[in-house]
Amino acid sequence: MGLRERKKAQTHAALSWAAIRLTVERGFDKVKVEDIAEAAGVSPRTFNNYFSSKAEAIAFRHLDRFLRIAEALRERPDEPLWDAITDSVLLQFAADAESVAHPPAADVAQWTAGVRVMVAEPALRGEMLRAGAIAEAEIAAAIAERTGGDLDQDLYPHLVASAVVAAVHTAIAHHLRTNPPVPVRPLLMDALARFATGLSTP
Repeated sequence: MGLRERKKAQTHAALSWAAIRLTVERGFDKVKVEDIAEAAGVSPRTFNNYFSSKAEAIAFRHLDRFLRIAEALRERPDEPLWDAITDSVLLQFAADAESVAHPPAADVAQWTAGVRVMVAEPALRGEMLRAGAIAEAEIAAAIAERTGGDLDQDLYPHLVASAVVAAVHTAIAHHLRTNPPVPVRPLLMDALARFATGLSTP
């Protein structure tokens, strides 16, 4: 990735994290594009160059995580498929430079409560569904490449991609509904292990 691409990726991440943090802390309706831009250190015009709405900015982190899973899968061609899937997913739920650079201002309990409210926001549903569809298609393409499948004709890559997306969504949802919250990573390991036993590589 060149310097320009890295800067664009950093701006994408900064805007998305700012949108998420402010929404969790204040509520969706109390956050303006101008607030997000200011928190990310850019102009509202720059925000509009990257995202069409604050809902898209919030959903970007979710989409980016899935796209990184697909990328990581392509970087592990020699591992057994489900080992590679598990490693690729868990990698995206480890502390990374972005999460360290954009820590939540609230404590853990407040943050979790705010996230629960945010993900239930009706205005976000369309963008989250769109992000999930894009992510599933990209993961399916990565799996087809690994298995030598035909993306247009074979069910298996799409089935596995759907399972991966479902495992992530279900683990996050379970994390948010439990009190105290169960950590996401062991939930993901459990979910993916269950899928692996029933969706063996063809």
